[in-house]
Amino acid sequence: MHDPILHLIRLLTRLPGVGERSATRIVFSLLAGERELARDLSAAILDVAEHVHLCSECCNLSQQDPCSLCADPKREQDMICVVETVPDMMAVERSKAYHGRYHILHGALAPLEGITPEKLKVRELLQRLQRTDVRELILATNPTVEGESTALYLRKLLASVPGLRITRIATGIPKGGDLEFIDRATLAQALEARREI
Repeated sequence: MHDPILHLIRLLTRLPGVGERSATRIVFSLLAGERELARDLSAAILDVAEHVHLCSECCNLSQQDPCSLCADPKREQDMICVVETVPDMMAVERSKAYHGRYHILHGALAPLEGITPEKLKVRELLQRLQRTDVRELILATNPTVEGESTALYLRKLLASVPGLRITRIATGIPKGGDLEFIDRATLAQALEARREI
């Protein structure tokens, strides 16, 4: 016999970061009087599944095409920041330090896990660079092995594009951090990326 409670718990555990204990708490919270929330949640999930798609320009997840960032005429047209995921793009936006356009790869190279350039939005980036006049491409992949590999791959792939400046975001010591608590790799990266003041 089908048990809807167990079925929902199993479905929730398939989400990243949700274990069986958390899923069980969520389900019983919904059953303990949050029926309105349960209805709103199911409607919102259905709405996202049916109406959100990839922006044809930057591969952002959006209800409109092009997305609001690509459609914004105030953003710098000749600058593209390449990030791994939509949450990475949102983090850059929260900084309010960048006002250009984005390209979202939807992952990073990880050959051992089967994630090759063909599985990322690299082809879309190449097509975009052919049809638009881009002055600078900022590689803002994460400072992980996969993110660094992806940045190196893109730098080599795009090195021959005429007039394109390819830059990499700086990594290193966080603002307000103490040197004694910084790991060796981060400190080494900060020393290598030093600049004049």
